[in-house]
Amino acid sequence: MSTPKKTYLIDMDGVLVHGQRPIPGAIEFINRLREGGHKFLVLTNNPRYTVTDLQHRLQTIGFDLESNNIYSSALATAAFVQSQKPGGKAYVIGDTGLYQALADVGYTLTEYNPDYVILGETETYPFEKLTRATQLISSGVPFIATNPDPNGPTESGVVPACGAVASLLEKATGYKPYFVGKPNPLMMRSALRFLNEHSENAVMVGDRMDTDVKIGLESGLQTILVFTGMTTPELIGKFPYRPNQVFDSVADIIP
Repeated sequence: MSTPKKTYLIDMDGVLVHGQRPIPGAIEFINRLREGGHKFLVLTNNPRYTVTDLQHRLQTIGFDLESNNIYSSALATAAFVQSQKPGGKAYVIGDTGLYQALADVGYTLTEYNPDYVILGETETYPFEKLTRATQLISSGVPFIATNPDPNGPTESGVVPACGAVASLLEKATGYKPYFVGKPNPLMMRSALRFLNEHSENAVMVGDRMDTDVKIGLESGLQTILVFTGMTTPELIGKFPYRPNQVFDSVADIIP
């Protein structure tokens, strides 16, 4: 009996790309997966962009990807709320990717009697929207955030991200958000369900011990850590868990 081909879940930033540049060997790695008949998804905690936007961004720098090869925390968040309260309503602070994902599962975006307050990433966080979110959360509306990342890189430097703004709302209301994105294993299970795949046949490839390796471990996947992003070899020993394999970059991975 032949062994099924491994499925790969691959972090995007720091693994495949640095900003607008592909990491050397990353395009060839994706080509090896495709040529070998492997299922794969490119994962990102950033919910700002639609999968079509991300596909276009990656295609323009040389990656052979379809929109169904990409999975974001926006899609995971939409799948989660749809599973909990189908066809519900949400007050949303975010960007196009999150709005589109919620609309695609039949959610209504409103500030009047919503079922959830959902916080995502956006270029600016208008104070009036944060005020309304504070009022709704304080009144008992459940609080969800797409991802716990406290900051993110831009061409002009580091900027506050969803996790930092979620902390502001938590401080103002006394209510903690439920984070859907990595390292919550929910996002991994949602991605595997999207692929109709099982954890025992899947591999998580990432550059962070605290999110990528952690979520892979807790979801029952094999884990691969690469050193093209946030983690150096010296940092691995600071964590109580280990990746199954380490490589300098995805260029060295032979599926």
